[in-house]
Amino acid sequence: MECKTEINKKNCNCTYEPCPRKHKCCECITYHRGNSELPACFFTAEQERTYDRSIKFFIKSHT
Repeated sequence: MECKTEINKKNCNCTYEPCPRKHKCCECITYHRGNSELPACFFTAEQERTYDRSIKFFIKSHT
């Protein structure tokens, strides 16, 4: 299956510019899952700018 990076760009709110996984959702999810984190798209724009991708931060932000 080919990665649809052009479509992914419309939904990706990641602001970390040097990321080699940007717009490649399957790679992004695999990377963050391996670090017990969530990708940027799980967070609001304000939350995303903190670069805190932890599950703990996600839960705290949504309670």
